[in-house]
Amino acid sequence: MRIAGVDEAGKGPVIGPMVVCGVAGKREDFKNLKKVGVKDSKVLSREKREKLYGEITKLCDVEVRIIEAKELNELIEEITINEVLYRNYSEIISALKPEVAYVDSSDVNSGRLSKRLTEETGVEVIAMHKADSKRVEVAAASIVAKVIRDRRIDEIKEELGEFGSGYASDPRTVEFLKNYYKENGRFPEHVRLKWKTLKRIVKELSQRKLFEF
Repeated sequence: MRIAGVDEAGKGPVIGPMVVCGVAGKREDFKNLKKVGVKDSKVLSREKREKLYGEITKLCDVEVRIIEAKELNELIEEITINEVLYRNYSEIISALKPEVAYVDSSDVNSGRLSKRLTEETGVEVIAMHKADSKRVEVAAASIVAKVIRDRRIDEIKEELGEFGSGYASDPRTVEFLKNYYKENGRFPEHVRLKWKTLKRIVKELSQRKLFEF
């Protein structure tokens, strides 16, 4: 039986792309991947993820979609980020053509997502919350997505300089965004403009300017 797992990396950060990945293979392939340590990417070191990336791409078919911040900014003018994910999940499942696909649910109602994807792709799709910690197929997809996103973040840092993790909860990221906006009067193209963090920064700096004036 041909099985697929689908997951994303980078749904939440304010800087950088969102990467959606699907991997497909035989049940035996995934059993072997479990034996060599494939599990939820969040509990693995970067070094371990890089090593497992090689194992996964050697054994499985892989489909990847990289949605850069600039494209996300345009899409989110019209649809939600969950709908962006849905479209990419659908494309990836259709491209991989498995008999069954497990996906990490982007919908609070995982049954509703399963039904939508099954009807659209013609593949039996099972959406689960925290699927990357429950299914090795999804864990494998999460590793590939995370490795690709980490490499892309390294490239962006070469261009912009150090900005921390890229998450709004990271003080280094917020400080970088404030300084960049103060110096340039805008945010870099790798930033997701609809995120509330940016509105807060602009408001704070505008108020500070008025106060100084």
